[in-house]
Amino acid sequence: MSITTVTHLNLRGEARAALEHYRAVFGGELVAVTYADAQAISDPAEADWVMWGQVASAEGFHVMAYDVPSSRSWSRGEDPFFVSVRGQDVEEITRYWERLSDGADVLVPLAPAAWAPLYGMVRDRFGVNWVLDVAVEYAG
Repeated sequence: MSITTVTHLNLRGEARAALEHYRAVFGGELVAVTYADAQAISDPAEADWVMWGQVASAEGFHVMAYDVPSSRSWSRGEDPFFVSVRGQDVEEITRYWERLSDGADVLVPLAPAAWAPLYGMVRDRFGVNWVLDVAVEYAG
């Protein structure tokens, strides 16, 4: 079993531009899923915003980003990133979740999601937001 941690940037309406910039700098493959792609539109003006995106290169660079919807509080510099912990095993991710959520605020309970067998978000007692999930290949 193994996990990876990845910086997950939280932007508003700029995630695609940021990911394109980082791809130009570091190379790699860019994948971006919009709110429309995921059928998760809450504001039609945000349909083409990135709900989940990443750039990953063979050299080891990896960053994720998304556009925080206007229904959530956000300002530049406040809550600017998550630490994303991804694994292949439900039991392993659940163990990390149980330990990490001790004394934390659960923002999204750990449960199956439309895009992952298991997904959850927690703000630990130090104010750091963590996203834990079981990774699957994106089918496009």
